[in-house]
Amino acid sequence: MLAKVKAALEKVRPSLQADGGDVEFVELTPDNIVKVRLTGACGSCPMATMTLKMGIEKYLKKEVPEVKSVEQAEEK
Repeated sequence: MLAKVKAALEKVRPSLQADGGDVEFVELTPDNIVKVRLTGACGSCPMATMTLKMGIEKYLKKEVPEVKSVEQAEEK
């Protein structure tokens, strides 16, 4: 499942990079929650939550139905 999640994130990455941002995989929890960190322009964008939930989470759930949700990881 981890490989499927990472592959799906790779497919999302170009659209984020086109806007000057990116997504970094952080972890897959035992209860199938994917934690990511939005970076670049996406990290400080006021629409980041919308991008995370309506874009990345929606796509990941479609590609990997076992994913329960996608959440922003704590800052380093």
